[in-house]
Amino acid sequence: MIAAALDELGHALPGRVSTDPEDLTRNSRDQGPVLEPALPSAVIRVRTVEDVQVVLRWASRHRVPVVSRGAGSGVSGGAHATQGCVVLSLELMNHILAINPDDETAVVEPGVINADLNTAVAEHGLMYAPDPASYRWSTIGGNVATNAGGLRCAKYGVTRDSVLALKVVLAGGTLISTGHSTFKGVAGYDLTALLTGSEGTLGVVVQVTVRLRYLPRDVRTLAAFFEDFPQAAAGVLAIGRARVQPSILELLDGRTLEALDGAHGSNLRGRGGSLLLVRTDGYGAAAEAAAIRSALLGLGAVVEEEGSAEAERLVDLRRHSRGDEVDDLFRVGEDVAIPKSRLVDYVEALESMAARYAVQLKVVAHAGDGNLHPTFWAERSEGPQAHARLDEALDESVRLALALGGTITGEHGVGQFKRRWLAWEQEPAVLELQARIKEVFDPLGILNPGKAIVA
Repeated sequence: MIAAALDELGHALPGRVSTDPEDLTRNSRDQGPVLEPALPSAVIRVRTVEDVQVVLRWASRHRVPVVSRGAGSGVSGGAHATQGCVVLSLELMNHILAINPDDETAVVEPGVINADLNTAVAEHGLMYAPDPASYRWSTIGGNVATNAGGLRCAKYGVTRDSVLALKVVLAGGTLISTGHSTFKGVAGYDLTALLTGSEGTLGVVVQVTVRLRYLPRDVRTLAAFFEDFPQAAAGVLAIGRARVQPSILELLDGRTLEALDGAHGSNLRGRGGSLLLVRTDGYGAAAEAAAIRSALLGLGAVVEEEGSAEAERLVDLRRHSRGDEVDDLFRVGEDVAIPKSRLVDYVEALESMAARYAVQLKVVAHAGDGNLHPTFWAERSEGPQAHARLDEALDESVRLALALGGTITGEHGVGQFKRRWLAWEQEPAVLELQARIKEVFDPLGILNPGKAIVA
């Protein structure tokens, strides 16, 4: 049945429908853990809005699940193939449609790479603020799907704070426009905010109008080294109490510094037991950096202002700080967020958990907004018992984040992997309401099933 349906689609979109086994495998998953391995029935590469409408009308007629995909840089399984699905690849919809310097906006297709947009608007003295670690290859559409964050979240917010308007194709093929090209607008329900972060479960984003920010005239970067991680976490609160707003405020523990040194030949661990990486920007960057330096020196930190080349190197190292997969290790990690006032408590509890479960721990954090990425690991040679201990430590770390008033995901989305924790955070009435919203947008349940919500 699916073969005949794919033949029909192939005639409608010649050259766009691939069933090549290598292509199916390559597009079957993102960077997240795989719980239920599956290959798509086909990969469909669209180029226009009309192509997307054709695919979704076809999928509705034949009741074929559709998993939308950008660059596959997500880490929660939001773009994993599911049984019987087709993967709708938006990578060829990669045009910047308009840059409006005076309005400080840009209009882009979903396949535009985050870094490419920033390069294009920089000549106008502007920037697109959201900058996930994958900004060099992740797409704007994927960033919108997960409401991605990044290093500059401390000052500029997450993707939702920079999305003004969307064009979206609904499950039945209808094209809708949401939002506005102005910074303000409160007409009706905010469907743009709802769709941003919906992980392709409510519609397929085919155009995005984004707000741009001013490219900073001055930037200052401080590297503050502390004896240990809890002291560095206390430094985050000291900066907040000084009422200074950094653009970047990142926290790396000693294990992370050791890993970076081993991978990149740096000497971060030799400079201290934990690093608080701080960046200020704008015309007041120097004064803000001076105020932060004073606050951190009062806590016993060794604070150095980095020259431009070393500063960029440190920021780049931070983007790579979660590391690549290592064959001889079991690793599990998350992106919980907690109130900043509980950072020290949470970090100390994580270290206690690692000791209790006899696993290793490293932590990096977007400390400016309380978003932590703890990673537990153990040697594969320890066998299945080690994997079980890791899962128990991970579950406990998530439960503690919730107990402290936090959330199971700060920026990576729920995807497939975190659905098991969703009911820990959201009460039954909220879960039911989300399922009903899903049904309104996608009555046949064909858009990215088994992701983002409990339905």
